This record gives sequence, structure tokens and C-alpha cells, in this order.
Amino acid sequence: MLGYPYPAPGSFRRTYQEDTVLTGQTHAVAPTTAQGLAHAAQTDAPTSDTLLERILASLDDDKAEEVVQISLRGKSSIADYMVIASGRSSRQVASISDNLAERLKEEFRLPCKIEGKDTGDWVLIDAGDVIVHVFRPEVREFYQLEKMWMPTGGPAEQ
Repeated sequence: MLGYPYPAPGSFRRTYQEDTVLTGQTHAVAPTTAQGLAHAAQTDAPTSDTLLERILASLDDDKAEEVVQISLRGKSSIADYMVIASGRSSRQVASISDNLAERLKEEFRLPCKIEGKDTGDWVLIDAGDVIVHVFRPEVREFYQLEKMWMPTGGPAEQ
């Protein structure tokens, strides 16, 4: 069967120009040694503190209200920090989350996972070492995430 891309059992496979170009030119671009991986991690990924600073600056730029940061170190392995902020409306909550994700992508080449942007009541932005929650004030009051994650005996860092 000429032109059929998959060979019949027992027959030879016809090669195409794409096969030779791809197989002849491709190579791994990721480091393969432990030293190379460590170097790539140091140069490409921002530290959690650097990421936190940029996130707080972005929230400030977009006029997010009641911004609270909570350290999760020693409490959870999901992230080093959690940031909780409020927007005045569903539109502002969605805008804050869009702008934050875009800034992190541009500056750190960090693709963030975003959940809840369509409704705009509560948007979760997973930026790796920092988890960001942006709420409308009524929704934030209802769920009270700060109370769940705040260190005992003191207020969260503002």
C-alpha cells in the first residue's frame, strides 16, 4: 500500500523527508548531568522570596486590597508562601489574576496555573513556590483562609 504511513506487518517502512530531517536534527536541549540540572535550576528558576516580592509588587500595582502573605515553610510541602488578596469586583479580581500571570510569564518564564477566573469570585494562581488567592471581599470573608493558615499566636505578615 503506497502512501499509507504505517507499514503492513513484515514489510519495510517507507521513509519520508520529514523522518530524516527530524531524526537527523533533533537533540536534547535539557541538561542531562546532575551538575547541569543544578546549574539550570539556579539560573532559570527564581527563588521563592524573589517570586514573592514580584507577586506583592504586581498586586500593589493592580490596587489589590488587604494583601496578606503567609509563610507555609514547615507547614506544607505544596508551597513556601501563600498570598491572599481582595479585589473590589469580579472584574478586578479577574484582571488582577490575568496581570499577575502575564507578568510572571514575561519576567520569569513561569507558566502559572489559574483556576476560577471565569466567575471572578475566587481565583487561585499556582506560581509554584507561591500560591495566590484573589477574592471578592464577600467570598473572602465566607471562606476565611487566613484563619486556617495563620501561625498560632500572631497575625499574618502584611
